[in-house]
Amino acid sequence: QVQLVESGGGLVQAGGSLRLSCAASGRTFSSYTMGWFRQAPGKEREFVAVISRSGDSTYYADSVKGRFTISRDNVKNTVNLQMNSLKPEDTAVYYCAQGHRWSLPSPSEADFGSWGQGTQVTVSS
Repeated sequence: QVQLVESGGGLVQAGGSLRLSCAASGRTFSSYTMGWFRQAPGKEREFVAVISRSGDSTYYADSVKGRFTISRDNVKNTVNLQMNSLKPEDTAVYYCAQGHRWSLPSPSEADFGSWGQGTQVTVSS
């Protein structure tokens, strides 16, 4: 079974940047769509970004479009989330997820079968 391990979370001031990484075990990383979700305190987990198997297609939640960038390295088996211009409302636990495809108009948790443990991102005002 695949293991997904996130890293890179932390505390940052509003307007700052963080780069999250997710390392995946297994030899078939390039066969899977990869995504990032987040869950703020008292809220449901929500979609953030997704990237296709080859990396040539990406899709973002409107709330992060233009500020976050998802990328992947199919040699290193990693997927990254570069987060710029962070806002206090970006505070959440961020989860890496692996799946086969994503739904439109917005990817859902049901599209992804494997999940990491999450990494905390806190943005102070």
